Amino acid sequence: MSNSHHRNPPFPGLLAIAATALLFALTACNGQPQGKRAGADEDDAKSVNYIETGDLSDIRKHGIIRYVTMVGASEDMLPRSDIVTRRHIDLGNRLAQRLRLEPRWIQVNSVAAAMELLQRGRADMMVGNFADLEVRRQRINFSNPILQARQILATVSSGPDISSVEKLRDVEIVVIGGTRYVDTARRIIEENPDANLSMLEVKVAGNPDRLVDFLKEKNNRVTIVHTNLVKAMIQYRDDVRMGAQVSEVDNIAWGLRKNSRHLLNTVDNFLTKEMVKGRQKRIADWREIKKSGVIRFLTYNRSSVYFLWKGELMGFDYDLARAFATKHKLHLKVIVVPYEETLIDWLKAGRGDFAGAVKNITQKRLDQGIVFTQSYRDTPEQVVSNSDKPTIEKVQDLAGRTLTLRAFSPFIDTARTIEDSGIDVEVEIAPPEVSVSQILSMIAEGELDATITDHDFIKVEASLRPELTPGTMVSDPRPQGWMVMPQNWELRKKLNEFLTEYRKTEEYEQKLEAYFEPNKYLTQRVRARIIPGKDLSPFDDLVKASAFEHNFDWRLVVAQMWQESNFNPEAVSPVGAQGLLQVMPKTAEDMGYPPPLFEPERGIKAGVKYLNWVRGRFDPTLSLENLLWFTLASYNAGYGHLLDAQRLAEQLGLDPNIWFDNVETAMLKLSEPEYFQNARYGYVRGAEPVQYVRDISTLYEAYTEVASGEAAKIGEQPTNNREQLRIAPTYIECRPPLVCSLIAAH
Repeated sequence: MSNSHHRNPPFPGLLAIAATALLFALTACNGQPQGKRAGADEDDAKSVNYIETGDLSDIRKHGIIRYVTMVGASEDMLPRSDIVTRRHIDLGNRLAQRLRLEPRWIQVNSVAAAMELLQRGRADMMVGNFADLEVRRQRINFSNPILQARQILATVSSGPDISSVEKLRDVEIVVIGGTRYVDTARRIIEENPDANLSMLEVKVAGNPDRLVDFLKEKNNRVTIVHTNLVKAMIQYRDDVRMGAQVSEVDNIAWGLRKNSRHLLNTVDNFLTKEMVKGRQKRIADWREIKKSGVIRFLTYNRSSVYFLWKGELMGFDYDLARAFATKHKLHLKVIVVPYEETLIDWLKAGRGDFAGAVKNITQKRLDQGIVFTQSYRDTPEQVVSNSDKPTIEKVQDLAGRTLTLRAFSPFIDTARTIEDSGIDVEVEIAPPEVSVSQILSMIAEGELDATITDHDFIKVEASLRPELTPGTMVSDPRPQGWMVMPQNWELRKKLNEFLTEYRKTEEYEQKLEAYFEPNKYLTQRVRARIIPGKDLSPFDDLVKASAFEHNFDWRLVVAQMWQESNFNPEAVSPVGAQGLLQVMPKTAEDMGYPPPLFEPERGIKAGVKYLNWVRGRFDPTLSLENLLWFTLASYNAGYGHLLDAQRLAEQLGLDPNIWFDNVETAMLKLSEPEYFQNARYGYVRGAEPVQYVRDISTLYEAYTEVASGEAAKIGEQPTNNREQLRIAPTYIECRPPLVCSLIAAH
């Protein structure tokens, strides 16, 4: 939709940065501070709990810089066409690095709270989508604008005509309560007394999709939001329309104290240098890329490639592309190509500089006018079938079977070759919109017989779905690489040089393990010895203390701890989670426990505090049981994916407030393009949080049978333990498929 009548911001390259945060940034600054500082515990917050009201030279004396923000990095939507290195979290961390200071992030719930912390010397900068308003400038300074946005009318596909304010008739304006949108709505109503307009204030808890849900309840509803928020939503939804402008331009900037003149000048210079932008469509070689400062990477949002997990962007192709951009001091812009379209078409159209999504190097792709880098990974192709049917142990076992292949995939050629060799196998091609994940789901459910795909992908999926049985390899290892245009020979040379060196590093091996090996804590057969009356773990006393503080049943935390780390305090996941409760480093820092987390008490405190923070995000009217399961699912996959699953459950006619057989069903579907392309947080391997919750719930139930709940919850009465002490020593044994059982010792 055209926005040619908007004034261009001084730094136009920053697209849709943390659009959710803008909802909070617009809140009227007349309330009292509501936020709780991350790390407010007395024993772990000393690094931020001091008063400093001076300029940059005074801030440097502490060795850290404290950023107060409305929303942490875990609240960002999946970037689908953004320069990922320009999210506020990345910019703030890079500024700190430039200043040779350690960044510390403090989260609050209102602009008023952020401004008060800043003025009182409890924070050094406000970093996020803060509107630069005259009323705020009376109290603090603002940096140069990072972007500009206007308030506009918006509605859903079936909503009223919003092309101009004058066309609003018999309309209800739904606005987020406590924001400047309320004032705008009142003004529109006052200026149009004969239009029969009304206003409804709602709460959306930082989730703009909830605002759309309100609009859909009635056909006469519209809303008022900022342009960048709507543009961010349009990236993943096709049911939202933009309409007329209803305000002047708002500058979005960072906040600083009035007396921080040196810091303000440093921040302005930093942002001026960072906010560069390359042309949207270009086919240019290395020199122009370096001049623009931005390199554009075309990819898909899917497993192992590029996705959001526990609030962090990750994926094999994404990690490598970002490492390449960092090496050459470039900003990385990730562009997610719609699933039904090809990377090659977008690359040839000049929409990106290079492309990849663990793509096999094939002659058929080369014939389409692109070239590949050298291989960055090799994997053979493999057959997989339903476990209730005979295992396909050799190619000859495919006789009489049916292979269903993803449309346009290289596996079709492999299947045709097998068919041409004389083996009586039926080859079917799935519709283009059906993904490999969906084909595997249909095989697991018995709807399809078998398929061929990459060995590493099958290995991970089969570890999560016991109904899948890996079969014979049907090819030698196939090389995979990135694609570039033939004329971009110097870019290709730079990529090849990078890949040659990167494949020799330990970091590369860690990436392979992280994305192409099963999660051992989710899939291994585990056995924990339980003796009634004895400790469940070596860390029971530490768990009880943290569980008591945050009002959790300590036995639940122990069950979760076993699932996360098998009681290994030095556990480190391939993606970097640490300690007994496997907390991501950035999350631990947000909770006030900067890593490392290998000391048991520190790891437990960080994990339980984060578990409590996650629980506090949900509607308190949820049943206690479902609040528990939602909290665990969010701890595993991230709060955003749980919101997507709730929304999808409602669309599917399921109960969005019940986990088992409802929201968990929707979570599984978020691995299919039909659903995740329209989800705010994008793809999630839903089988993982589903299994996670089931395993912990079963183990927790077993623990409650053999251990007292004394001190489990604040105010809970100790239970009589005498009968339990007569029970023989017991083992808890858990293994795929999601089975835990009590086994009497002999």
